[in-house]
Amino acid sequence: MSGPALAAAGAATPVGTATGAPVLALDIGGTKLAAGVVDEAGFVHSFLVVPSGADEGPASVLERLFELGRRAVDESHIGWAEIATVGIGCGGPLDAERGVLLAPPHLPGWHDVPVTQLAAEIYERPAILENDASAAALAEYRYGAGAGTRNMVYLTLSTGVGGGVVVGGSLYRGASGNGGELGHVTIDWHGRACKGCGRRGCLEAYVSGTSIAERAREAGLDLSTAEDVSAAARAGEPGAQRVWDETVEALACGLTSIVNLFEPELVVLGGGVSLSGDQLIEPVRAAVRASTMQPAGEAADIVQSALGERVGVVGAAAIVYDRTVSGGSIAHG
Repeated sequence: MSGPALAAAGAATPVGTATGAPVLALDIGGTKLAAGVVDEAGFVHSFLVVPSGADEGPASVLERLFELGRRAVDESHIGWAEIATVGIGCGGPLDAERGVLLAPPHLPGWHDVPVTQLAAEIYERPAILENDASAAALAEYRYGAGAGTRNMVYLTLSTGVGGGVVVGGSLYRGASGNGGELGHVTIDWHGRACKGCGRRGCLEAYVSGTSIAERAREAGLDLSTAEDVSAAARAGEPGAQRVWDETVEALACGLTSIVNLFEPELVVLGGGVSLSGDQLIEPVRAAVRASTMQPAGEAADIVQSALGERVGVVGAAAIVYDRTVSGGSIAHG
């Protein structure tokens, strides 16, 4: 079968592939590229990360990504013959069915990139594309903190803010496959400009790692990253504490609306900002429980991701198994 034909197979739902065969999983982020080989049990046989260099454009970045994928297979000690499918996670908007990246804000200049076709041609295997946060939600649901739940929300707090929702055991994707953009829930319609979508007052404009660092600089603090801000706040620096408190308040505000809307059993927080752990999660949990409509607030716990930095590649593989092995428990709208 030719590369384009493989890509067409990869874009369909479901995809014919070897049941349970290991997946080459690729994750395209605004600051990092990741690749790994993941099996049906969610075990990661290899995991590699490099800077994305997103401003170099799609040709250069994808060349580096596909080479990273080759290295991931080589280091997994799983033969290429056992790898049946390539799973790819990337921020949207995208067309998962056609395998095309439409115009992801974290990848400037990437317009209508046929990423599954390119991957299929390189690897001579079908490829499947999914929104990275939706894929991560499925990973946490199948293999991580959400195992055993039926209704779960995942929120990644990273360069931007993305989300995914599992409803009744199925991943919710929306009418065109781009549902679950929880980072663009409005918490202040007169608020900060959102660099992701251009509107004002989005959750992303307050709780992304980019925004936390930006607000610290605006407050006159010599802090470069969200991690620096959280560390300074823990150390008692008053300006950093004010920025961190605002972050907690903004996240709790957004999550209160999300919990009221979906009434999940669990909210899982991932991404670099979540690595602050209880410094973030405990006050957010308390604020959400105090603000949500009951009994939704009492029913929903808020926890940190169990899969950590590997959630992207595990998610890219989980999407493959969801569409192929289980017959595809994906809700379209």
